[in-house]
Amino acid sequence: MPFNFSVALLGGQDLQFQVNAGEIVFVLGANGTGKSSLLHRFYAANRQNSRRITAHRQTWFDSNAIQVTGRQKRDQEANMQAWDADPNSRWRDQFTHARANLAIYDLLDTENVRARKIAAAVDEDNLALAKTLSKVDAPIKIINELLKLSALPIEISVQQSEQVFASKNGSAPYSVAELSDGERNALLLAADVLTAKSGALFIVDEPERHLHRSIISPLLTLLFERRNDCAFIVSTHDVLLPIDNPRARILLLRSCVYLGPNVVRGWDADLVATPDKIDDTLKRDILGSRRHLLFVEGEERSLDKPIYSLLFPAASVIAKQSCRDVEHAVTGIRDSSELHWLKAFGIIDGDNRDAAEIGRLKGRGVYAVPAISVEAIYYHPFVQQQVCQRQAKVTGGDAGSLILEASKRALESFGPHVQRLSERVAEAKIRADLMSKLPKRKDIATALPIDITLNVSKIVSEEKVTFEAAIARGDLGFIVSRYPVRESSALGLIAETLGFKSRAQYESAVRQLLIDSPDALSYVRGLFGTLSDDIAAN
Repeated sequence: MPFNFSVALLGGQDLQFQVNAGEIVFVLGANGTGKSSLLHRFYAANRQNSRRITAHRQTWFDSNAIQVTGRQKRDQEANMQAWDADPNSRWRDQFTHARANLAIYDLLDTENVRARKIAAAVDEDNLALAKTLSKVDAPIKIINELLKLSALPIEISVQQSEQVFASKNGSAPYSVAELSDGERNALLLAADVLTAKSGALFIVDEPERHLHRSIISPLLTLLFERRNDCAFIVSTHDVLLPIDNPRARILLLRSCVYLGPNVVRGWDADLVATPDKIDDTLKRDILGSRRHLLFVEGEERSLDKPIYSLLFPAASVIAKQSCRDVEHAVTGIRDSSELHWLKAFGIIDGDNRDAAEIGRLKGRGVYAVPAISVEAIYYHPFVQQQVCQRQAKVTGGDAGSLILEASKRALESFGPHVQRLSERVAEAKIRADLMSKLPKRKDIATALPIDITLNVSKIVSEEKVTFEAAIARGDLGFIVSRYPVRESSALGLIAETLGFKSRAQYESAVRQLLIDSPDALSYVRGLFGTLSDDIAAN
């Protein structure tokens, strides 16, 4: 169902908008702009179908076991729903203790319901149904996957007497009550979202509390993806969170005027459809946390975040349109004393660069590597082989034959696209060549004519020859790392041939491989040279 919202503006009129399931609205503003008051109004108007996650939420547990009965749980939920509609709940919570316990209760209850359904099917000798039900991932399994993809190396498990334990990097299990503030916050946030009924509205206030943005950003993105049957309104101080989710709208708050202690008369607000319209003044107000930034050459796609979080868990990844944009971003931050809390790194295409230039760039924090696109990771021959071997153990297929067939089909599919994809690569080369030939100050001082000539036809022709030669020798890895192959059918054919229903399913299997296999993770990190070690050292 759609959710309707109205914001009283200082000019007198109301700003009205609608949020449907699968949609996200970030409420962005500095301290004192009335974010919490506005979120309370949103909840009060939709309380029957809403879940509220407050900024002042309790993130600790008295125990790692369920401490309420089913009836107590229902009574507490009814009381909390009534309290959350009270204006005083904006700054005070009478049920802080209950909320953390109920999140764990719901998590275990959902786990038990799934187990009972499977057991009932087995008792009825309906093994086909039991198998189908077992393919639906258990909530705790999903949480463990999301935590890992969000650079939190902890694993949650349920043991005797329904006690909930955690394990970090393979350590002995310990009570979830002993998790850090950030780890508990991530667990509670994920449990709240994953156990909600379909069609719910989530109103989340400052999810980044206790969590570094390199963790909360991919975690939120993954939760949005998992619960695309729900609507989300998220209040935050972190200007980069909405940028990390390009499809989200932003409700931008600049100020508000109060009639009394708990009553806002109106807001200075705008609803913007793109984060590009966020003004610099607000950015300066709300940016202030220390972080590592990794600038990459390419497009901003939210599903790239999880894999980069696995490879570079200490960095926030930001996409730039060109290699020059990456270089300028890294250099600008490193050379600015005002941005001393930031540690910037960059990844650009290393093609056509000599060793001296690559070394110079690395000294400035920019790493020129041969494979930079996310597709070059997902569809690297080594990664394909590892995923196919895992898949073959389940299906009984011949991994070697499947890999050969996938490569053959992909290479054959490039035929109609050689010219176009060659032109795309040539375009980047021409642009880089042109920029390198722009006159310097000393050239301008001579006041002599400057002629710049680029043989476009030759550059495209040479690139086409390179592409065709790679096809002839069957070098799929070279092609995937060099050309924008996502603009062809090749990747879908690879996923299909290896036994997956879609690219999305194959790419999910790749992420799971990197979670499960330290060797695979180490190999893929190696594609980026010493970048992972250098980030960790700063």
